[in-house]
Amino acid sequence: MRAAVVLFPGSNREGDAVNALRAAGIEASVVWHGEHGLPAGTDLAVLPGGFSYGDYLRCGAIAARSPIMDAVRGHAARGGLVLGICNGFQILAESGLLPGVLVRNADLRFVCQFQHLRVERADTPFTSCYREAETIEVAIAHGEGNYTADAETLVRIEGDGLVAFRYCDAQGQVKDGRGPNGSTNEIAGIYSPNFRVLGLMPHPENLIDPLVGGTDGLKMFESLAESLASA
Repeated sequence: MRAAVVLFPGSNREGDAVNALRAAGIEASVVWHGEHGLPAGTDLAVLPGGFSYGDYLRCGAIAARSPIMDAVRGHAARGGLVLGICNGFQILAESGLLPGVLVRNADLRFVCQFQHLRVERADTPFTSCYREAETIEVAIAHGEGNYTADAETLVRIEGDGLVAFRYCDAQGQVKDGRGPNGSTNEIAGIYSPNFRVLGLMPHPENLIDPLVGGTDGLKMFESLAESLASA
């Protein structure tokens, strides 16, 4: 089981991603964005959080055009797993691997806090260790996490069950318009149509140890480890 964590100029969560992957038993290495290929045997490509290229133009817009992203797109096209966290989600959207766009938070403020999420489905490579509709607590830290898409795309995402997580309260209740950033339908993460690519704004990699506030994020990486082991 091998994961490649892509490092862009301005990334700052690549170490956290590597630690989370290794905690779940997945071999992980860091790959520079200027490379033209992923390491041989890569099963999972991870785009970590941070501020790639200083978030100039639009968040993720420059990183989406880095040489390594051709390899990530090729990996996804072959059915490989891809995970984008926070800035990584923005990069996936800008690169065309996921639909929609992440824009400024509704209140135009950077938000950094613990956040409850509802797991929308537990039958994907990323969520098999969770329960459907389980409420988990992870961390968020972003200024442009407001997910939006055109009406047709939103209907397709909802109709095809491609919403991965929604912002909710501690009881698992989703209250439209009451989330941390204004995301449409309180969407916190979405899948590709084949459920092999996941982008989410929250940071599961930061909640893998009780010493830092909880372990709800670890189940995502354990889910990936189980999926890769059974592949």
